[in-house]
Amino acid sequence: MGSHHHHEHNHSGKKLKVAFFLNLGFTVFEIFGGLYVNSVAILSDAIHDLGDSLSLGTAWYLDKKSKKGADSKFSFGYARFSLLGALINSLVLIGGSVYVIYEAVGRILEPEHSDAGGMIVFALIGIAVNGYAAWKMSGGSSLNEKVVSWHLMEDVLGWVAVLIVAIVLRFKDIHYLDPALSLLITAYILWGVMRRLKETLFVFLEGVPRNIDLPTIERELMAIGNVQSLHHTRIWSLDGEHNVLTTHLKLEQISSFRQILKVKETARKVLKKYHFAHYTIETELDEENCPLLENGGDSKQH
Repeated sequence: MGSHHHHEHNHSGKKLKVAFFLNLGFTVFEIFGGLYVNSVAILSDAIHDLGDSLSLGTAWYLDKKSKKGADSKFSFGYARFSLLGALINSLVLIGGSVYVIYEAVGRILEPEHSDAGGMIVFALIGIAVNGYAAWKMSGGSSLNEKVVSWHLMEDVLGWVAVLIVAIVLRFKDIHYLDPALSLLITAYILWGVMRRLKETLFVFLEGVPRNIDLPTIERELMAIGNVQSLHHTRIWSLDGEHNVLTTHLKLEQISSFRQILKVKETARKVLKKYHFAHYTIETELDEENCPLLENGGDSKQH
């Protein structure tokens, strides 16, 4: 089991590495291509691909990093680094998009000629490269691979749009078509970025994960026998996937140590179905005064 799991992990890292270098090479190729054929639409697609390269690069780097596990410097391990990657990625994409919008609006105000023949060649290469990559990834079983494959399909559609515009330009020189398509692609990129940025910041600010209902968990813990009240229930997420919980249970009518163990065991059963990456349950007897509570804790009574 151990070796198999390890092998799987290396496998995912290898795939990410290949995808990263392919994407990066293609981004550079697109930037030159966009400048060469004077097409803002190709440039905006290059920004999109740069974003993909960055997220693949951070995913690959973190794939290696996260295998290290926790150490004395980062006691929660390296899961949160992926959030940092997502944040940097979002900011780079916003910067790139602002640049493209500036260029495209300039083109609409002062039309420039794009080389339609060159655009067609680039679009065909783009469809071929991304189509092949999407087909390769579509066989992947992990959620991550499925997301990447879906992402590559979007790229293919972007290139199909560039191809259609290029074919129209071939026969009719409508100057605003290229910048208009570029604005569409950029609007789509920004819509995605804003959604992801909102999620990333929510996890950064330690919001309660969307798929977990805090009041329900509190009710389930309160329903355990001998639990008088609970306070300081905290739930947050390390990276959007690995969730953590801590809580203090105040116990009543405890006459033996065995009862405390039973409460803890039941509480663990309640938490088990929520698949926390880590949880801490503190139990206090009713004679005890929790120093945290005196500082204005959030006690929940029966």
